[in-house]
Amino acid sequence: MKTNEKKKYTRRSLLLFFCRGNKRWWLVTVLFALGLTIFDLISPKIIEYTVDSVIGDKEGNIPAFLNAWIAGIGGRDYLRSHFYLVAAAIAIVAVLGAVMRYAFRLTDQIAAEKLTERTRNTLFSHISHLPFSWFSENHTGDIIQRCTSDVENIRMFLSEQLVQLFQTILLIGLSIYFMLGIQVPLALVSAAFIPIVMAASIAFHGFIAPSFMKADEMEGELSSIVQENLTGVRVVRAFGRERYEKDRFEKKNAAYTAHWIRLMGKMSAFWVSGNAISTVKTLVVVALGTYFCVHGSLTPGGFIAFISYNALLSQPVRNVGRIITQMSRTGIAIDRLCYVMNAEEENDNNKALTPPMDRSITFDHVAFSYENGNEEVLHDVSFTIPAGKTVGILGGTGSGKSTLMYLLDRLYELPEDQGSIEIGGVNVRDIDRTYLRKNIGIVLQEPYLFSRTLAENISIADEDADMDAVREASNIASLDEAVRRFSKGYETYVGERGVTLSGGQKQRAAIAQMLVKKPPVMIFDDSLSAVDAETDAKIREALKDKLSAATVILIAHRITTLMEADEIIVLSNGRVAEQGTHEELLKKNGIYRKVYDMQTAGLSAGEKTA
Repeated sequence: MKTNEKKKYTRRSLLLFFCRGNKRWWLVTVLFALGLTIFDLISPKIIEYTVDSVIGDKEGNIPAFLNAWIAGIGGRDYLRSHFYLVAAAIAIVAVLGAVMRYAFRLTDQIAAEKLTERTRNTLFSHISHLPFSWFSENHTGDIIQRCTSDVENIRMFLSEQLVQLFQTILLIGLSIYFMLGIQVPLALVSAAFIPIVMAASIAFHGFIAPSFMKADEMEGELSSIVQENLTGVRVVRAFGRERYEKDRFEKKNAAYTAHWIRLMGKMSAFWVSGNAISTVKTLVVVALGTYFCVHGSLTPGGFIAFISYNALLSQPVRNVGRIITQMSRTGIAIDRLCYVMNAEEENDNNKALTPPMDRSITFDHVAFSYENGNEEVLHDVSFTIPAGKTVGILGGTGSGKSTLMYLLDRLYELPEDQGSIEIGGVNVRDIDRTYLRKNIGIVLQEPYLFSRTLAENISIADEDADMDAVREASNIASLDEAVRRFSKGYETYVGERGVTLSGGQKQRAAIAQMLVKKPPVMIFDDSLSAVDAETDAKIREALKDKLSAATVILIAHRITTLMEADEIIVLSNGRVAEQGTHEELLKKNGIYRKVYDMQTAGLSAGEKTA
């Protein structure tokens, strides 16, 4: 049962959510950006006053309080005889500007890193609660790329481009204000170029966005290939597929590189056109400024200050194009994170139950397909597993054996109109998922071990497990003897996905991992396939002896693994074809008997009953 559907994130709401609790740092950053901009604009004003009023004789265009202060210290004559004061003023402004720049960069990076920390933590927590089916539909490499490259794109935009955009707008506004105070016609000419550059940037933004989307998708494909090869290195080596995988990667990488080269070609054309516009703007301003200066409508100091303001504007205005271009990438990155964050988490209603789990398990007319409209994997499956009994499930590949267990553990949700699965009469849909999974232990055919010590891997299911519990579980799983031969014993470091262990050792480690918490329901999904028949028998005997109260479900292709089960269910094409004890199924001369005869052909009578 699900709670009310959550509100879907949009670009804006997701950004605000990630910035939550971090807004004060952005506010302080903006204030320092304001201070930095003001100090950058003061120096040209000092130069203008110095040239026109200190060196020249014209009345200075400065605020009244500064005029009063200068008059108080002796006027312009005093500054002419103490010219170092002008240099000191410029130096002080430069130092204060440097302090503002340092504070701006520091607070900006603190805000950015805190944002990144919150974003990564939120994404990791959310992804860890997504349904199993979501991971089947999305490549691991693409998920990783969304949580790394896309997060980095957002961080860079917020910490660099967005704050810089605010600073640029502020700089443009104040610069035009000062330029208008110097010479109105020349200021209007300079300002006329700004919308031209911005319009070109906006047009380019719309044109380039699809290319960046494709680049991100191609990067995700590359990440998937790398991830698959790193985790499947043993398979690649075993089948001599190094050359094939190398060629496959190089082909994708070449396509990715070619796409970026084409993309950079477009970007280069954009930047060159921006350079051309900026150059034309500078030439026009210098030519007109010289004309106005010669004809007396512009002072030399004003001309120098105007050129300084115009130069100060050139790079920020051009950066608007870069910021808008980055905005397209950031928009795509946010959309890709919205896709992840809008994926619905597994959740239960507030009345989810926690009933006793040491009860009978009933599958009642269960039908299931992995996707709507696809052929059903299970068709009208019904059977009961008595509490405390061992039940074996036999079936060919694709018969639905594992699907039954995924539905029992709610890794996949059984639709309400497709039958029911009950434990002690309680529908699993009404049982709290976390509680359900803590009480159902599953060992898969291909177990996953983390890059940790063997002891850490075994105790991962129970944080309170001590070494005695680890050894006991390992002993039941027939692993303890093998571990004792390792030089570091249980402190042996297990490589990624358990590559340092044999197939049988990995399966036994996974069995021990489940046995540490002693769940009331234990499922072995063909998890004894990599151990020999003798070890298989030892493990089953130990389970019967030490954990006789547990309900055990054995899924296997090997008859010897199933023959001592209290009951055996045979699946064929998603249906229950046969059901009974080993002796009963042999007498039916059905599927079970045929498999038994094939697997025991050539064995002695003693071996058949072993």
